[in-house]
Amino acid sequence: MTLLTIENLDVDLGGQPILDNIHLTLGRGEIVTIVGPNGSGKTTLLKTIIGALSPAWGRIRRSPGLVMGYVPQRLHLDATLPMTVDRFMRLPGRHSRAGIDQALESAGAAGLGKLQMSSLSGGQFQRILLARALLGSPDLLILDEATQGLDQQGVIDFYHQLESVRHELGCGVLMVSHELHVVMRTSDRVVCLNRSICCEGTPEGVASSAAYQTLFGQGVPDALAVYHHDHSPRPTLQELAS
Repeated sequence: MTLLTIENLDVDLGGQPILDNIHLTLGRGEIVTIVGPNGSGKTTLLKTIIGALSPAWGRIRRSPGLVMGYVPQRLHLDATLPMTVDRFMRLPGRHSRAGIDQALESAGAAGLGKLQMSSLSGGQFQRILLARALLGSPDLLILDEATQGLDQQGVIDFYHQLESVRHELGCGVLMVSHELHVVMRTSDRVVCLNRSICCEGTPEGVASSAAYQTLFGQGVPDALAVYHHDHSPRPTLQELAS
């Protein structure tokens, strides 16, 4: 089932072209990762998909009744503001206790409800943001560099949790990431973006393409022993880091 179809998409900001002629589809149960250099339009594309920005041209077709969950690149909370995880999850107050508990469990954050948001580690904080995005059981989960600032083990743990969420909900996942080594082991499809789509396909195909090597360097593909998450055992930390 196709959840999202993007056709001929152009996006301008302040009169400057940011995205040019973007074509993209995403299906239920699929993990698609967007990679690209800084300033390539990755966050702009996600914001346009969720409706925070309007396209200058083209169209975005969403499946009828599509529910989207969004994990932003960063969220700054006042460290002096007393707010528990439970209170944060209830904002703005329309979610049931059972729904919140289920979202926390799905995100690997069960048992954190009484903690202060300001006391969470980086990995815990990102899991709470993931839990917020899971409220309402989204059909499409969108993540903008959700592992930014996490250490290596935190990144791997987060991606493993995301894999569990995909299987539990059967949702599609569209994410932006700069963790190239992990991306190539956890994605069904990779999209290389630099204002327009340079290349797209399986991790193996993209990693060996001239466009990818031009953007990220000739040595990158040699470091990618691609991890097929549907058919192989989970890699160890040492394997992922190699």
